[in-house]
Amino acid sequence: MYRQLISYPQEVIPTFDMAVNEIFFERYPDSILEHQIQVRPFNALKTRSMRNLNPEDIDQLITISGMVIRTSQLIPEMQEAFFQCQVCAHTTRVEIDRGRIAEPCSCAHCHTSHSMALIHNRSLFSDKQMIKLQESPEDMPAGQTPHTIVLFAHNDLVDKVQPGDRVNVTGIYRAVPIQVNPRVSNVKSVYKTHIDVIHYRKTDAKRLHGLDEEAEQKLSSENSVKLLKELSRKTDIYERLASALAPSIYEHEDIKKGILLQLFGGTRKDFSHTGRGKFRAEINILLCGDPGTSKSQLLQYVYNLVPRGQYTSGKGSSAVGLTDYVMKDPETRQLVLQTGALVLSDNGICCIDEFDKMNESTRSVLHEVMEQQTLSIAKAGIICQLNARTSVLAAANPIESQWNPRKTTIENIQLPHTLLSRFDLIFLMLDPQDEAYDRRLAHHLVSLYYQSEEQVEEEFLDMAVLKDYIAYAHSTIMPRLSEEASQALIEAYVNMRKIGSSRGMVSAYPRQL
Repeated sequence: MYRQLISYPQEVIPTFDMAVNEIFFERYPDSILEHQIQVRPFNALKTRSMRNLNPEDIDQLITISGMVIRTSQLIPEMQEAFFQCQVCAHTTRVEIDRGRIAEPCSCAHCHTSHSMALIHNRSLFSDKQMIKLQESPEDMPAGQTPHTIVLFAHNDLVDKVQPGDRVNVTGIYRAVPIQVNPRVSNVKSVYKTHIDVIHYRKTDAKRLHGLDEEAEQKLSSENSVKLLKELSRKTDIYERLASALAPSIYEHEDIKKGILLQLFGGTRKDFSHTGRGKFRAEINILLCGDPGTSKSQLLQYVYNLVPRGQYTSGKGSSAVGLTDYVMKDPETRQLVLQTGALVLSDNGICCIDEFDKMNESTRSVLHEVMEQQTLSIAKAGIICQLNARTSVLAAANPIESQWNPRKTTIENIQLPHTLLSRFDLIFLMLDPQDEAYDRRLAHHLVSLYYQSEEQVEEEFLDMAVLKDYIAYAHSTIMPRLSEEASQALIEAYVNMRKIGSSRGMVSAYPRQL
C-alpha cells in the first residue's frame, strides 16, 4: 500500500478520503460536516533533496525540506464552473482540469451553438497560495548556489507558513507545459514543475524556541520539567549554561554569558495604552577585536542554534538584501515585497559578520530595526510597516585590522555613535600576546583532537539540555524587577556614566538602562 501511495497518489488519496468519510458516517450517522475529512499522508521513509528531483518523480508523492523565502497573497482558483444557456436558461456544471475550463460548445437542451455563459457567482472557488521554498543552508553542497522550487497550497493549507520557517513538505510533484502565448493553445516542449502541497511539518523544533506540538508535549512531560527545575536550583547554573555554549572556543566566559542572555531575551513591555509605546525585549551585541579571536565561530554557532536565524557578511550585504525589495510576482504580475535577512529573522537572531566593512547606506537601515523593532517601507506605491523583532549579533575588526593600544576605544572601533548606542553589550576580543595564555590556548586546541567524545561530553552540559532549558524559560518564565534589583541597576548605570565621561570611552546611554 505504501508503494501504491507513493507511485499513484492522485488515485489513492481520494480513495482514502472516501473510505474515511464512509467510516465516520457509519459511526456517527447524525453528524453534519462542514467540509469532508481529508487524508494528509506524511512522514515518508525518505526525504528527497531538491537537487535529486527528476522527471521520474512527476505525479509521485515526494517529501522535501527547505526554508520558506516568499509567500504570495491568496488567489481565488475556480474548482467548478457554472454555465447557463442564454436562450433556454438550461444550466450545467463543468469541473476544472488543471486550470483549463472546458466550455460547452452548445446547449445540451436546445442545441443552440455558443449560447453558454459563465456565471461567476454560482461557480465554486477555492483559496490558493504560491510559496517559494529554498534549500536549507545545512543541506547545500559546499560552493553551490541554493535551489528553489514553487509550492501551491490550497484551502486550509494557505497561510500556514511564513517566510523564514523551515519546513518538511509532503506533496505531489507536478509538471505543467509552458504556453507560448496565452491566446494560442500551442505549448512548448519544455515543462515547468511545482509541488501541490498535501502536508506541512515545521522542523524548527530541532533548534531553540521553535516548538511544534510534539516538541511541546515532550518538553511539558513531568520528567523533563523536573530535570530542568533541578538544574535551575544549582548555584552555578549561569556558569554551567555559559560553558555549554560553544565549548570548543577557549575562555571568553563573559562573552558567552552575554550571548546566553541574548538567547534568553528579555520581557517585552507594551505601554502603548498609556502613550509610552513598546519596549523591546531583544538584546543587541557587538563583538570587536583582533583577527583570529573566534568572533566568526561564535556567530556561526549561534546561527546554527536558533530557529529563525540568518547569517550574512558585511561586504556581501546590501541595504535591500537586509531589508526588502520590490519585484514583480511571476504568477499575478503584481508588485510584491521580497523580504530580506532582518525580516526573515523576526523573533530570531540576525548574525552580521564583518560589520565594519559595510557601507554607510547599508548600516543606516539598522537604526530603526535595532530600536523600534520595525521596518518602514515606502516603495513603488507599497507603504507598510513590517515586524523585525530580531536581535542583532555583529562582529567587527578594528579600523587598522589589529587593535591599536595607543588609540582610544572609539577611535579603534570607528562606528557612528548613533549605531553604537543601539548595542546593549559591546565586547572587546583582544589577543593578549602573552606566552602563558598562548600555551593554554594551544593546549586547548590540541586537546580537541586527541580527547574522545565521551570525555568532552562529560565536561560540558549536554546541548539538548541547553536547548530545552532556554526553550522552557522562554515559554513559561516572565521575570519582573524587584525593588533591590531596580536600585542595583540605577547604581550600576550611574557608575557607568561616570566611567564613560572621560575622552574616547564608550559611555552608557539611557538605552542600556
